[in-house]
Amino acid sequence: MNVIISTEKSKLDIDFIHQFLTTAYWAKGRTKQEVITSIEHCLTFGVYINDNQIGFARVLTDYTVFGYLMDVFIAENHRGKGYSKKLIEAIMEHPDLQKVNRWMLATSDAHGLYKQFGFDALSNPDMIMAKWI
Repeated sequence: MNVIISTEKSKLDIDFIHQFLTTAYWAKGRTKQEVITSIEHCLTFGVYINDNQIGFARVLTDYTVFGYLMDVFIAENHRGKGYSKKLIEAIMEHPDLQKVNRWMLATSDAHGLYKQFGFDALSNPDMIMAKWI
């Protein structure tokens, strides 16, 4: 199957994205409007087979220094076929992100995937702070 990865926001299936995210451990309960707002303010990546969306990711970035990889997923019935690896590869190779030299993400279950692209646990976690509301 030929997989297409696109940053064209008009192609995104908002209902598909919202349906997945609202049940994901990291986005449980996120409203459709919150999904729309988050998409508007990020560089987005849709994953498609035959024009049907099967995956998604977004990067919150200033395009110069920092990129935060978020909401990465492949629909369950399409997992195990290398699509998530192709998605992360497309993100890391995107021309607009080549100056970004500080990347972050949060995951509880995909460490192996991200390690293939140079992500690792924080070497100095005492330097990182967070505010949760």
